[in-house]
Amino acid sequence: MRAPRVLIAKPGLDGHDRGAKVIARALRDAGMEVIYTGLRQTPEMIAEAALQEDVDVVGLSILSGAHLTLVPRIREVMDAAELADVPIIVGGIIPEEDKDALMQAGVAGVFGPGTSTEEIRDFIHALVAARTSNG
Repeated sequence: MRAPRVLIAKPGLDGHDRGAKVIARALRDAGMEVIYTGLRQTPEMIAEAALQEDVDVVGLSILSGAHLTLVPRIREVMDAAELADVPIIVGGIIPEEDKDALMQAGVAGVFGPGTSTEEIRDFIHALVAARTSNG
């Protein structure tokens, strides 16, 4: 079985990527293949990168407060690009009251400040294992 391929993206105008880089490094250290797209990615750029890189999971890092706008749009663009089976996880500053809306928009997991890299790693492994056994 190949290592999980994870796309880490920073959608929108948020210019802070330290957390995304920490997560990317931790996932790489855990044996995953990680593609980091850099700052200020549009939903279309994220979907295209996910398609081109044949990723298993898309991780979005959002600190700007625009998660309720950006995430549903990214899911929509990914679905249109025939990536409906690729789960999205979100990390960043996400108010507790917004988590249900994100899950209803198709997010598989939401991780806030203080989440351990091990928890994120284990969640991704479980997502990939479930996806592999279902398809």
